[in-house]
Amino acid sequence: MNLTLPPSGTLVGLGCDIMETGRIHAALKKHGDRFLNQVFTAEEQAYCNALKFPYKHYAVRWAAKEAVLKAFTTGVGPHLEWVSVSVYHGERQRPLVRLDSKAEALLAHVGATHVWLTLSHVDTVAMAVAALVKQV
Repeated sequence: MNLTLPPSGTLVGLGCDIMETGRIHAALKKHGDRFLNQVFTAEEQAYCNALKFPYKHYAVRWAAKEAVLKAFTTGVGPHLEWVSVSVYHGERQRPLVRLDSKAEALLAHVGATHVWLTLSHVDTVAMAVAALVKQV
């Protein structure tokens, strides 16, 4: 098997988050589309809604967004919104991050060029780790 590894780089920011899947399930039941549209992009909603237990996949995306926001050290606010960060899948289902223009500008401002992401979830919890990296 021939795998291409990403080039090395400098770590600029690191974030981690863990989320109980039941909390997202409850938010979906209570707030429905209002919650979905505030937090998740249309691309993320289409992906999650096509799966057997959407709330588990929404939970891991919530954790990913939180991890990225922590890596930026901004949280949700004037610099970034929930939908500024979107999770999608690349080759071999590798999780990738798509940033909106505000997040792209902030990425450049902090001196990073890429966001690396890893995700995991089981029935009750979801977690994510995000790294802002300046690749050489």
